[in-house]
Amino acid sequence: MERTVPAVYEHGVLTPLEPLDLPERQRVIITIHGPAPENPDEVLAEWQQVYKGLSEAEVSEIEAIVLDRSRFMRQES
Repeated sequence: MERTVPAVYEHGVLTPLEPLDLPERQRVIITIHGPAPENPDEVLAEWQQVYKGLSEAEVSEIEAIVLDRSRFMRQES
């Protein structure tokens, strides 16, 4: 069986980001692949997809919410 599973390395431990469905204490072989180098043009194109299909008014509203620091860590009542 071979599969690719994303994981996070933290405090000396690799933690999978999805269930592995393996028996306890199952030995496995791990191959580490770092993230692909990011091309700035590709990153920009991916971020532009976030706003795809939205009107100018909707984009403005989203940006206003994001830039409104009074909403950060606000307790809901």
